[in-house]
Amino acid sequence: MKPKVFVTRVIPEEALNIIAGCCDYEVWESETQAVPRSVLEAKAEDVDGLYTLLTEKVDKPLLDIAPRLKVVSNMAVGFDNIDVDECTKRGILVCNTPGVLTETTADLAWALLMAAARRVTEAERFLRENKWTTWSPMLLTGMDVYGATLGIVGFGRIGQAVARRAKGFGMKVLYYSNTAKPDLEASMGVERATLEDLLRTSDFVSIHVPLTEETRGMIGWRELSMMKQTAVLVNTARGQVVDEQALCRALKEKRIFAAGLDVFDREPLPAGSPLRELDNVVLLPHIGSASVATRTKMAVMAARNLTQALSGERPEHIVNPEVLA
Repeated sequence: MKPKVFVTRVIPEEALNIIAGCCDYEVWESETQAVPRSVLEAKAEDVDGLYTLLTEKVDKPLLDIAPRLKVVSNMAVGFDNIDVDECTKRGILVCNTPGVLTETTADLAWALLMAAARRVTEAERFLRENKWTTWSPMLLTGMDVYGATLGIVGFGRIGQAVARRAKGFGMKVLYYSNTAKPDLEASMGVERATLEDLLRTSDFVSIHVPLTEETRGMIGWRELSMMKQTAVLVNTARGQVVDEQALCRALKEKRIFAAGLDVFDREPLPAGSPLRELDNVVLLPHIGSASVATRTKMAVMAARNLTQALSGERPEHIVNPEVLA
């Protein structure tokens, strides 16, 4: 009998064909609506594998009603939607898709940095609303990027990719990390700094840490108050790393110049969010990895992780390898 799998969203056909090759499967047939919790619970009761997105919370209550579950394959590099410790206790493999989205997400971080610095979306709205009547010396002036100082909070794959791009802009690059990376400092010409020093001296601060108990809320009012009034904050990591209420205040009071955000405390961003009312923030709907090639590669990688686990092979990307020990 083939293992049974539930796929929580419509995915590229190339990935679905991999699953179809060795599994019986069902798909939540929507590309734009997350699977309702009630449906996820009903499907989890008798499946061997779950193919999930960040929108699905795989927690203890769900695992309690999924006695057959052997693997959760997340189509994301992050896995804060999954209770990994609980899965490990139950011998359930958790898989993710690292590496494949590094360059694409770094590209988007730079798109947000440039757009926020040069007020691109604000300027476009200005033009579309027929407010442009003449050239003016200080109209919609922003911040220079070339030759500025970039501070990178979290220096993993994506943070390093962002730093590589900064060299083309002649920027000084500082990084904050729990561990020193002397080889990268030498090869890339970057400098390690404390978080406080990085925030005080950087013209641009880009966040690239995973969401953990240690990083949750790590950028609050205290940290924002350390930044230059001319500084720009960019977040393509996880929304909960930044205290959103404090950021709204900092932007509204012009405590910092601008922000570029692809992630939020609650997603989708609520209709009543005060962020929507501010001109000095660029808002995107969590599209960091959203290129055709990258999303297809992520889908295929997640499918392979899933089928390898269900076939008794070692998946290529395992979050909790101790399950196989």
